[in-house]
Order: sequence, then structure tokens, then C-alpha cells
Amino acid sequence: MLNKIHHVAIICSDYEKSKDFYVNILGLSVISEVYREERDSYKLDLRIGDSQIELFSFPNRPERPSYPEARGLRHLAFEVDNVEETKKQLESKGIEVEPIRVDELTGKKFTFFQDPDRLPLEMYEK
Repeated sequence: MLNKIHHVAIICSDYEKSKDFYVNILGLSVISEVYREERDSYKLDLRIGDSQIELFSFPNRPERPSYPEARGLRHLAFEVDNVEETKKQLESKGIEVEPIRVDELTGKKFTFFQDPDRLPLEMYEK
């Protein structure tokens, strides 16, 4: 029935800042970028592996009500080869990253950081 996740959609408050974060800091490649004048909205499709992140801008969107346990999507997790190395790379680019933890069920390392809108992002070791 379901094969895989095709994309995750994110609405940002500052399009240029979020585009810079996902493209230049996280290193995702741009598939396409469209400005939809009738909606005063950008849609940026970004490749991550065989999936996509759709980054949207819409005027006057409400803020996330709480962190991180608001109802709905709790966080977005990215698989990485080495959590320590990726943490150092992000921190060298000015991104604040939480201390590394170990998943008690899998024994895998993971940690959290945030995008420009404070969306909780996780890196999880392969």
C-alpha cells in the first residue's frame, strides 16, 4: 500500500533565511523553486536522498504553539553517518545543537537542533 515518504512540507516565516538554512547549511539540493503570485507564496522543492522537503512561504502564518510537544508533527529526523561529526559541522556554522543522547531501545546516537522557525529537527545515526 504505502511505499515510502515522498515529501515533508514546511511553512516558514522568513523564506530567504529558511532557504539559506536548508540549502547552504544543511546542504540539500534544489529541485525547483516557484513563486506563486496569486498566493504571495514561494514553493521550494529540496532533495534529500530519494525524498523531498517542500519549503513554503505564506504571509502571516501563526507561530507553533509550543515546543516540542505541540499536537501534530513532533519533529523531522535526518539520518546521518556520524552524529558527532555532523554536530560539529552544524555548530561551526552557528547552529546550536543539543547534547548527544543514545536511544535506549536501539543504542543509536541522536540529537536535536532547530531550523530558523524553531522547527525541531533531529539527526539520528545510521
